[in-house]
Amino acid sequence: MNFNLTMYPNDVLIVQLFGELDHHETEKVRTHISKAILQGNVKLLVWNLEHLHFMDSSGIGLVLGRMRELRAVDGQTILLNPSKTMQKIFQYSGLGNLVQFASEQQVISHSEGDCQWITK
Repeated sequence: MNFNLTMYPNDVLIVQLFGELDHHETEKVRTHISKAILQGNVKLLVWNLEHLHFMDSSGIGLVLGRMRELRAVDGQTILLNPSKTMQKIFQYSGLGNLVQFASEQQVISHSEGDCQWITK
């Protein structure tokens, strides 16, 4: 599994995940994202799942844990472009309201307007 983290103005961190996310890979991703959040640089965390083909329950835990860290800075989370299967998983886990279908650029542009994407 590969991943990219890109920090944008207005404290937007986009996480692009590629391939398969299992419990072996979540720790690597978690370390990098948590570091950015704990430094106070993130207000909006966007998980771009467009190229993620598989995710086990540790992926849900990864998202939930980062949401918990973001609460300290009143941050938000967006799950961007998940597959239909992952969309169902997020619905069943109570995270369906975080799912958005848009481009990264649309999310960044929207955040520059200082608008809320979702309710917390």
